[in-house]
Amino acid sequence: MQITTGPRNLITDVPGLAVGNADEAGLKSGVTVLTAQAPFTAAVHVMGGAPGSVETDLLAPDKLVTQADALVLSGGSAFGLAAADGVRAGLRARGRGFAVGDQRVPIVPGAILFDLLNGGAKNWDENPYRALGAAALDAAGPDFALGSAGAGAGAMTGTLKGGLGSASLRAGPITVGALVAVNALGSATVATGPHFWAAPFEMDGEFGARGPCPAPPPPALPRLAAGPGQATTIAIVATDATLDQAQATRLAVAAHDGLARALVPAHSLLDGDLVFAAATGAQPLPDPLETPFQLGHAAAICLARAIARAVFHACPAPGDPKPCWQELHGG
Repeated sequence: MQITTGPRNLITDVPGLAVGNADEAGLKSGVTVLTAQAPFTAAVHVMGGAPGSVETDLLAPDKLVTQADALVLSGGSAFGLAAADGVRAGLRARGRGFAVGDQRVPIVPGAILFDLLNGGAKNWDENPYRALGAAALDAAGPDFALGSAGAGAGAMTGTLKGGLGSASLRAGPITVGALVAVNALGSATVATGPHFWAAPFEMDGEFGARGPCPAPPPPALPRLAAGPGQATTIAIVATDATLDQAQATRLAVAAHDGLARALVPAHSLLDGDLVFAAATGAQPLPDPLETPFQLGHAAAICLARAIARAVFHACPAPGDPKPCWQELHGG
C-alpha cells in the first residue's frame, strides 16, 4: 500500500490530537504535551536502562485505567516529573479525568530526559516544570515548533544538538504520527557528516534530502560521551485506528525499531528510551490481523523520521555545548 505524509507532517495529522510546547531560553529546557478532544487508549514500552516516568504502570494492559487524557514529555530529569502536575491541574479545571464518585482525576502519564548539564541556568528556587506543563497544555493545538522547542529545547545527542521532532504518514484510511524529544547518547548522523541514519526512510526531503551516507565508516565500538542518567530519547506514536491496550502496547514495542534505525547506538544502559502509544479509535481496523502488523511498521518509520527532523531543525543558542546540524551542514 502506498503511503504519504500527512498535510502537516506532524503527529497532529492524527485527527483530534493537539500538541503544545513551553520552554525557557535561560533554562534551556521545556515541556511538550500531547492531548486530545477526548480520552484515548494509551500504552507504553521502555527499552532504555535509565528511564524516568510517572503513571506509566497504569498503562499496562491488565490495569483498571485504559485511557489517558494527556501524555507529557519533559526535560529536567526527575524535576521534570512535576510537569505532569501542571497538566493534571489544567485538565481538572476543564472537567477532564477519570470519574471517581463526584471527582475527576485526569490520567497524565509522563516521561523525562536529562538536560541539567547543557549550559542552562538550573539554580531555580522553585521547580519551574509545573508551570511549564500548564503552559504547554494551554498552548496545545494542531501546529507546533520543532527543533529547539518544548521538551527538546536543550536536548543533545552524542555528536550534535538534539531537539523535538515529529512526522506523520497516511496509509489508506489510517493515519500514524510520531513525536519525539531526542536527547540520545548515540548519534542521529553517520560520524560527524551530514547524512542521517534515518535517510532510507526520508519522505519529501523532510530533513535535507542528503540521502544515505555513500561511504559509511567501518563498524566500531562507540566511546562513552556521557555519564549515567545523562541521556534519554522519549517519544509518542499515535494513530486514529481502533486499538485495545494490548495492541497499543505492541505498537509502542514496534516503534522502538524506528528509534534504533535513527540513533546509533540506541537503548543503552545509560539511556532511558521510552515510547508511549496513543490510539484515538476514530477509524476501525480494515483487517484485524494485517492492519496492526502494518501499523507497527508505520510507527517505526514515523519515529525514525521524527528523530532526524528533531536534529535537523535544532537551532543554536548561547552556551550550547554541542553544535547544530544546521550550523555544520545547513544552507
